Amino acid sequence: MKITCVGAGPAGLYFAISAKLRDAGHEITIIERDPPGATYGWGVVFWDNLLDALYSNDAESAEQIRGASTLWQEQQLVLNGSDIGYMGGYGWSVNRATLLDVLAERATDLGVDIQYRREVADLDEFADSDLIIGCDGANSKVRSLHEQEFGTQVDTGRNPYIWLGTDKVFDRFTFAFEQTSAGWIWFHAYPSSAGVSTCIVETTEPTWRALGFDSMEGEDSIRLLEKIFEGPLDGHSLVSSSRGKPASWQRFIQVLNRTWRHENVMLLGDAAHTTHFTIGSGTRLAIMDGLMLAQKLHEHDYLDTGMRDFDHQGRNVLRTMQAAGRTSMAWFEQVERYLDRSAADVAFAMACRHGYQPAWQYQLHRAAQVPLVRRGMRYMESGQRWYLARRRGESLRTRPQRVMPQK
Repeated sequence: MKITCVGAGPAGLYFAISAKLRDAGHEITIIERDPPGATYGWGVVFWDNLLDALYSNDAESAEQIRGASTLWQEQQLVLNGSDIGYMGGYGWSVNRATLLDVLAERATDLGVDIQYRREVADLDEFADSDLIIGCDGANSKVRSLHEQEFGTQVDTGRNPYIWLGTDKVFDRFTFAFEQTSAGWIWFHAYPSSAGVSTCIVETTEPTWRALGFDSMEGEDSIRLLEKIFEGPLDGHSLVSSSRGKPASWQRFIQVLNRTWRHENVMLLGDAAHTTHFTIGSGTRLAIMDGLMLAQKLHEHDYLDTGMRDFDHQGRNVLRTMQAAGRTSMAWFEQVERYLDRSAADVAFAMACRHGYQPAWQYQLHRAAQVPLVRRGMRYMESGQRWYLARRRGESLRTRPQRVMPQK
């Protein structure tokens, strides 16, 4: 089968890898408008469920991704630099540029042709392709050519945010809220790679305008944010760009489509659907899209049947995640109503933002504020990680860097 993918992000690259593993005879070309290595953003987070899928599908690239990842343990919420509330849990993060490098190298090794610095104006140039995959992000060019057929609905979130890096290494997934004369502003931060953390700054529209961000040049914005977050950053710097253009303020784009297929065109990843960054699932869902589509095409003798099966099953799976993303986005858009509470209580409200929690959950949360209890929870989670790693066949040499909480 001759397949053209427009977009060399996680969805397109992992589809190409998965399809080639199932049938090396596929002729797959990936078209990417940016140069090799260019990417917007810093680290992406993921959990055991993605590692399980990666190792099951392609252990070779999974080992490389795992080895380049950083383990973070616990979450903390900091109000005005001093009041701290703790939440449990652990996860991994990997530099987005590194992830793309691993996937691109693996796809190339399997015989995929990746063509960088190539713009796509019209799909007619791929008329000889059996399948065209639009995996070119939330502002997809492929989708825009047939928005009516896909039944596209695009909505924009209310809060401005900017995706930055910092040379402060956070030892936990950290939410830091600072009150200014214009209102509250906060960041979501987590370790991305050795010596670097991701730092996503968010605020409400009125506060953003009152602080003057709507009229500032890029570097002026960064310097003001460093001043506002001087305490949580311990005086460290914020960085605007990794291996692409400097970061800019934006608003979350929510993409919904009535269907992901039209004739021989299929949408994957953010081109098909988006989930708010506060639930940390965008990259995982893009990769799982690629894996699922490759499997559906392998299972069915006819292309149309495989596309239809993927479209139906994929959209059913996404409904719950997109609902969770909308709920999370709405909570952060109204977060100021919670910030007169203690950090521990704000942290609990954040943890429960997706719905009802039993009464004992609050008691467990209160117990987790005690250092000795948190230490015990970390030991239990370490045992869980060891078991899951052995079950999926992880090699000891791929253990990631560990950023250990200080207390």
